[in-house]
Amino acid sequence: MKFMSNVIALSAFAMVAACNSPAAEKVEDAAENQADALENQADVLDEQADNATGATENALENQADALENQADAVREEGENKADAINANSN
Repeated sequence: MKFMSNVIALSAFAMVAACNSPAAEKVEDAAENQADALENQADVLDEQADNATGATENALENQADALENQADAVREEGENKADAINANSN
């Protein structure tokens, strides 16, 4: 059952991706790359937090959480911009 829902989700994603204009794809890809970089920074901070103690650990974990939230916001903004480009190109 899980396999089937994964296949359905992948098919839906492929159909949506096929509808995107090249400009929308570039915007979405750029946002995805920026979000990935932010998540990588968050991972580094998480690793540093694992090696720290007390207030330092908490501060690093909070910074990592903030970067992950920023990555999510960048991704969402990229998707919204891509959607707007697609809506204007139709």
